[in-house]
Amino acid sequence: MRRAPPGLVVVVSLWGAAALGAALLVTLAVALLLRAQDGRVRAGAGGSGGWAIAEHAPSGPDRVLLLQLSSPVCTPCRQTAAVLTELTDRTPGLVHVELDLADRPDAARELGVMRTPTVVAFDRDGAELLRVSGVPRTADLLAGVGPALSA
Repeated sequence: MRRAPPGLVVVVSLWGAAALGAALLVTLAVALLLRAQDGRVRAGAGGSGGWAIAEHAPSGPDRVLLLQLSSPVCTPCRQTAAVLTELTDRTPGLVHVELDLADRPDAARELGVMRTPTVVAFDRDGAELLRVSGVPRTADLLAGVGPALSA
């Protein structure tokens, strides 16, 4: 069996190290981008029917539904539930409903949700106001649903 010259092995190792370094840089860039978007409020995607998906009809003072889509093994989902529960307890007109996507995968398909937790806010008429992937920031969430609460 013939052996490769020693210089060739070094060149191959340098190319492998360069490829590994490039892959790590791309992974880092994607991770930083996802982290920057986590918890940011985005404009609604034009969906509707949130109250029906939540199987909850608005009553009396209910103005805005915060529909939380979660999964059983999701740690940020528990944080999101705590934030939303606290927010709805102190803000009249807000309703929080949490759906487990393991039990209701149809809700994820219907709303185009690709990750958990995702919070989708709907006004009293069922029109989508906003959505947040990750743990929402309370101030941003209130700013986004404020006009519907005062309507």
